[in-house]
Amino acid sequence: MIEYDFVNTPIVDIVNRIIIYASQHKASDIHFDPREDCMMIRMRMDGRLNDHAKVPKMYEKNLATRVKLISKMNITESRVPQDGAIKGIIDGRELDMRVSALPTNEGEKIVVRLLDYSQSLDGIDTLGFSASNMKKIDRLLEIPNGIILVTGATGTGKSTTTYSMLSALNTEDRNIITVEDPVEMNIEGINQVQVNSEIGLTFANVLRSILRQDPDVILIGEIRDSETAQIAVRAAITGHLVLSTIHTNSALNTIERLLDMDVERYLLSTALNGIVSQKLARTLCPKCKKKRPTTNYEKEIFSQILGQDVKEVYEPVGCDDCNRGYRGRIALHEVLFLTDAIRELINDENTDKEKLRQAVYDGDTTTLLQDGLQKVVEGLTTFKEVYRAVDIDFDLERKIRKEIRAKEKEKGKKENLEVIDFNDEENENVKISEKEIKRIKDRAKKDAEKKYRKKPAIKDNDLIDAFEGLEQTEEDNKDGKKKEDNKDKAKETKEEAKEDKDNKEKKK
Repeated sequence: MIEYDFVNTPIVDIVNRIIIYASQHKASDIHFDPREDCMMIRMRMDGRLNDHAKVPKMYEKNLATRVKLISKMNITESRVPQDGAIKGIIDGRELDMRVSALPTNEGEKIVVRLLDYSQSLDGIDTLGFSASNMKKIDRLLEIPNGIILVTGATGTGKSTTTYSMLSALNTEDRNIITVEDPVEMNIEGINQVQVNSEIGLTFANVLRSILRQDPDVILIGEIRDSETAQIAVRAAITGHLVLSTIHTNSALNTIERLLDMDVERYLLSTALNGIVSQKLARTLCPKCKKKRPTTNYEKEIFSQILGQDVKEVYEPVGCDDCNRGYRGRIALHEVLFLTDAIRELINDENTDKEKLRQAVYDGDTTTLLQDGLQKVVEGLTTFKEVYRAVDIDFDLERKIRKEIRAKEKEKGKKENLEVIDFNDEENENVKISEKEIKRIKDRAKKDAEKKYRKKPAIKDNDLIDAFEGLEQTEEDNKDGKKKEDNKDKAKETKEEAKEDKDNKEKKK
């Protein structure tokens, strides 16, 4: 972060330095955020907010007052939101800014948006349209009546694209009138009207008056409600070319949004000529970017979406000339040129969403994702930036991940099968029959008997009897027992004879 000397430097000079720094580094917004202990100054560069400096709490009020003063706001009012603008030359640079003040619990938050329409003046060819999309834009601008819509979220460059189209249409034989809130860029030769809702000067009221001014081209800053949408459609049907912007994410969503705004189907199908949807992605620094191999998921995405086998992509590195590997931003485009088939589907009340989607995207329409991935292949941006900017369809995401898992699983099976097949082949070569297995077991048994047990010699061709020794032992035991029984009987007979002899002697 940069440290400013608030003690010795006037607040006027510090504010000028902050604005000049933002302009030199091509920041799109300056944020003055009040915090509990300080005011944090942040700048949005290439779509990302970065901390720039800290303002001590005691100087916070003076700095906010200075910004409100040069933007022609009421410096005594800090309880309600205010809007202002800064135009002038600071340090030799011509600057055009929009300022917004918002009261918060910690103080007033001020945001300064730096408007840079140099690309609009350079021409529509410099906005990054692909060759096929550029042909569609040229065809759309040649049609004398109808509506051309530029769609996208806030801060995606819709105004830049719209002003580029106006610059291409700005010739001496055309009467061009714009209705804007606010008028963001003054263009020579174009009649521009600033909307003021406080006095009843709304988009709808101005459009009704414009139709009596014999216009050839009408620019509506933004279609915000049903009334404006319906008047714009009717103006296109009466022979005027209408340019406008609307906040949607894709061409298909734009058609659905207009139908939700109660625009009649038959009018919309007749008036709508084309839709240009766009998102912004950070551009790789050409000095420090380097290649890397693609991952399995990235390969599958490129294969499914573009039908290409991409082995390498670029990634950011970072150097002194860029912001963490990125420098500037590039637009991702989706240009829909309405065909007769799409018009018929829009006019049919029974058309379901899926059928309309197929008609919109199965033709020659390049989706935002396809255009972004093509710019990744060309080395203009990264896969991560496209993935962040474009919402990938959930069903497609699930399908791709499922296919990756299936391929990895199949690959693992094939590796295992290769090992199994090798073993099976070896086993076939050394296959052993049951008879051979029995013979080996019998031989092992005989070897064990010879080694661990002494036995009498046996005749040839005699088989080993495992119970031979046990039977001999039992016979010996029987013989021994018989001999002992005979001895006991003899002893008993002798004793009886002795007793008889003693008895006879006593009788004598």
